[in-house]
Amino acid sequence: MTIKLDPLVSEFETQDQADSYDAWVRERIERSMKDDRPRVPHDEAMARITALIEAKTRNAG
Repeated sequence: MTIKLDPLVSEFETQDQADSYDAWVRERIERSMKDDRPRVPHDEAMARITALIEAKTRNAG
C-alpha cells in the first residue's frame, strides 16, 4: 500500500519515495565514512570549488 504524504510536511509524494531517498543518503554517508582517502579541509575544498566555478564562468562568457 502506498501512503501519500502531505506536501506541506514532506518534499516526497509517497512514503516509499521518502524511504528510498533515506536509504540512499544513509548508504552514501556510510561509504563516505569508510573512505580512507585523506580528508580535504573545508577552506581548501571551497577554494577548489570557487576556482572551478570561476573557470566555467569565464569559458561560458
